[in-house]
Amino acid sequence: GKGITSRSHVMERLQTFLPPSVMLPPRRLKSLLGQAVEMQTEKCPCHDMLWETNIENVSLLSDHSCSMSGTFPMQTIQILTDHCDEVWFCKFSPDGLKLATGCKDSTAIIWDVDPHNLTVKSRHVLEDQLNSGVSFVEWSPDSKLLLVGGSEDHPEIYIYNVDEGKLIVKMSNSAEESLSCAAFNKDGTKFVCGGTKGQFYLCNLNGQVIDSWEGVRVNSLAFRSDNKTVLAADTHHRIRGYVFGNPRNDFKLIQEQHSIMSFSLNSADRLALLNITSQGLHLWDLENKCLVRRFRGITQGSFKIYSCFGGVHESFVASGSEDHKVYIFHIKRDEPLAKLTGHTKTVNCVSWNPVYPAMLASCSDDTTVRIWGPKSTRNYESDDCSSSCSSSSSWNMT
Repeated sequence: GKGITSRSHVMERLQTFLPPSVMLPPRRLKSLLGQAVEMQTEKCPCHDMLWETNIENVSLLSDHSCSMSGTFPMQTIQILTDHCDEVWFCKFSPDGLKLATGCKDSTAIIWDVDPHNLTVKSRHVLEDQLNSGVSFVEWSPDSKLLLVGGSEDHPEIYIYNVDEGKLIVKMSNSAEESLSCAAFNKDGTKFVCGGTKGQFYLCNLNGQVIDSWEGVRVNSLAFRSDNKTVLAADTHHRIRGYVFGNPRNDFKLIQEQHSIMSFSLNSADRLALLNITSQGLHLWDLENKCLVRRFRGITQGSFKIYSCFGGVHESFVASGSEDHKVYIFHIKRDEPLAKLTGHTKTVNCVSWNPVYPAMLASCSDDTTVRIWGPKSTRNYESDDCSSSCSSSSSWNMT
């Protein structure tokens, strides 16, 4: 045939028979530029969470480098002083519109999140029948229920209606039990709970035990996305999987050399983030059953510290630390991306808002909860609305 189209077709057919040294492959320059952009993205220490990098949206005039301002939780924008003792736990709801905090003073507080200002306001103070310090809270997947539990010696689990702040279920089988961790299944119809004294129960929303495993001493629990497998960190430094139902099954996924104090899963159900006694923060691949990374810098002795994944694509992890700082890492790098300072005692727990990734919460033995936001947000420290403002807070790039 004649014309450009016909000749192009012939050249494409010839391409399959000729080596690159004889005939340049089609769109070779675009391919090389794409590889260069991909390599720059890999080297970017704080790759932007909010957009994908490709050849169409980057400049060829300079190397790619993400700006942290405006999108990343870099500074304290609010300090919450409503609790009267050590604050042990904090967690954002799945819809991102609420925050729950638990304290040694036997109270839990539900906060409403303002997505525009990235601040929170107290909604309910939960103290009905709470007989001990609140060591953990767990949200139902629809953000309508809040499960509250106590310390290792506490035998009770409480479930509250979030909208009304009313206690709807109090679960207790025996005063000798320990129920110090729990997790909802993915459709919110059941939950598991357990503790270090050997209790491990599957329950319905009325608090009735549906099934149980005997003699399993657990520190932390999580449901997998299949809605039937529960992961449990036990006192033998392991994470094992337990399949409730018929047939029952259990299997080992992870073995550490030191105690696993807490762990969390990413939304893809592929990665697990572990806080290890005396070792700090470890990242595991659950599919390949291998240790991916040991994050450096965190100070963790025997205190129970909680960490989390964060960012639009969960490319970051954050953790508390006994040196009073919040540590933030990129999941592909073992050195900290940043250290958030401001707390004056051990930071027990951090929670990254799953819907508004520019918002991070942390709680500490210093009795405060801090809300972290981008630099473009109002700086709480510059206001003189609270005596707490004398505490410094900053973002230290490392």
